[in-house]
Amino acid sequence: MKVLKGQDVLALGFMTFALFVGAGNIIFPPIVGLQSGPHVWTAALGFLITAVGLPVITVIALAKVGGGMDALSSPIGKVAGGLLAAVCYLSVGPLFATPRTATVSFEVGVAPLTGESPTALFIYSLVYFLVVLAVSMYPGKLLDTVGRFLAPLKIIALAALGIAAFMLPAGTTGEALPAYEASAFSQGFINGYLTMDTLGALVFGIVIVNAIRSRGVESPRLITRYAIIAGLIAGVGLALVYISLFRLGASSHEIAAGASNGAAVLHAYVQYTFGSLGSGFLAVLIALACLVTAVGLTCACAEYFSQVLPLSYRVLVVILCGFSLLISNLGLTKLIMFSIPVLTAIYPPCIVVVGLSFCKELWNSQVRILAPVMLVSLIFGMVDAIKGTSLGVNLPNFLAHLPLSEQGLAWLVPSVATLAIAIGCDRLLGKPREALA
Repeated sequence: MKVLKGQDVLALGFMTFALFVGAGNIIFPPIVGLQSGPHVWTAALGFLITAVGLPVITVIALAKVGGGMDALSSPIGKVAGGLLAAVCYLSVGPLFATPRTATVSFEVGVAPLTGESPTALFIYSLVYFLVVLAVSMYPGKLLDTVGRFLAPLKIIALAALGIAAFMLPAGTTGEALPAYEASAFSQGFINGYLTMDTLGALVFGIVIVNAIRSRGVESPRLITRYAIIAGLIAGVGLALVYISLFRLGASSHEIAAGASNGAAVLHAYVQYTFGSLGSGFLAVLIALACLVTAVGLTCACAEYFSQVLPLSYRVLVVILCGFSLLISNLGLTKLIMFSIPVLTAIYPPCIVVVGLSFCKELWNSQVRILAPVMLVSLIFGMVDAIKGTSLGVNLPNFLAHLPLSEQGLAWLVPSVATLAIAIGCDRLLGKPREALA
């Protein structure tokens, strides 16, 4: 029976880690660290639960069903499950996340050196997606290209930044913003939730499983074990990166006071610490972080849609890269504006399907539990999404002020209530009809 060598398992873990760490993951923690002040580690704990815990749990859930999101959502039916999977893949693929990796890496790492212009963005994004295209064409070699080459480069750059954050602090910790003074843990929890890494995990699951299979491993038990190990390695790596970036942000009060986003904090710290080399270092770090994530997303989307559309994997890679190139040239501001409502709406049912996948043996019928809870989470997720747009003023007052609504978690209480009712109904109805047939 084919097994992975120790170095292959480590490379798989590095690849999984590198797939997750995009520009957003590098930008969020510094601003939380800066704004939380003396409460930084309380905020960090909340952040780590949603930005590390949930994605790792998702990888494990997918490994148990073979890596595909469609297998995870099968209890709600082929059409509904396929629709949810397609929306997730498109959202964290060519519609939003993949183009955003190009625009973020351009605006954070390149625009400060070249100046912002549509021409500069087009040239950069063209080269960027040609590289993504070249690497994504050979998914069987992903463990070699990403796990053995790109991921170590990315880890070295992040390690240098992390060590500097602890060894070369820019100053002392400043005061916390009122929101963090009142509830640091909750604010950190929300910011980690908004990184949308759980959606990324749903997409990357099939990439991780296919990378294991590319080494000749066929045993479902071994595939699950290696995927879980890879998820745990990635989780440890993510936690270390986040902790160092929290420290970086917390110590940057004197040089980045009033910064409105993590990119500004990073720029200030890197310029202060590394001098004239700072901008170049940051450009390489952000470009590497985004590039690896873009490759993972492109491979995952092409793998999925090659199974449901009459198109080959390589044709889909070309289409996805070309479409992502076009969308990326809309600019970062428009991309974020369009993506936030969609992602806010679909994130809750994805959390539900992952969480309940670990409990399926506890009830008689998965459909009775999963379908109503996912539906309610989607409806109230849409309420959260609408509330964040200009249409929010038209919402009835009771919908605009649901429990946890201010935290963007209006879906949570209704979903838990629906789960309790669904479990009660499942107990009363007993064995499902398919089990009696």
